[in-house]
Amino acid sequence: MKIKTLISGCLVGMIVLFLVHQFGEAQPLANGPASTIGVVNIEKSLQNCQATAKFKERAEAERREMDAEEKKLSDNIDSLRGTLQALVPNSADWLAQYKEMLHKENELKALKELNPQIRAMRAHQWTERLYPEIMRITKELAAQKGLALVLTVEEPQLPTQRYEELVMTLRTHKVLYTGGCVDLTNEIIVELDKTNSLLVN
Repeated sequence: MKIKTLISGCLVGMIVLFLVHQFGEAQPLANGPASTIGVVNIEKSLQNCQATAKFKERAEAERREMDAEEKKLSDNIDSLRGTLQALVPNSADWLAQYKEMLHKENELKALKELNPQIRAMRAHQWTERLYPEIMRITKELAAQKGLALVLTVEEPQLPTQRYEELVMTLRTHKVLYTGGCVDLTNEIIVELDKTNSLLVN
């Protein structure tokens, strides 16, 4: 009886040791990769920092100036058009007013084409200025936390208006799940807010 009890005890002990060993090997596999992978939402980092808020204020002020200039020209054209109606067609005064009105119309057309391009260029330049800072901060945070890999994660904008947009979304949206990964986004925003040089025009 004692021998059976001893054998049973040994078997139970061996099973317990085996399970502990297996659990010990499985634990690093379950937790290791997640703890060494970081993720960053680039769009959120770009949009939510103080420097971008300042940039948006400047951009909005510039847009208002552009709109005011366009409206002034438009009002001037309307005034010239009204004056033309009061003049004798094809007279010297009429031709002079008509010539100036055509000049103003061409100027307004050029502004309406140019101003959106200027605003897009400003946004492009700002993004190019800010993105290297995000890269630098990401590398520093990853090194501090011992991360081996940092991925960008973005929420796809659905639904899309065109099939081409959907195809582009499917091609660029690579990371589908980030459970357990270290999200650096908020820390990056905090560090960006400390970078005073970004607040300078």
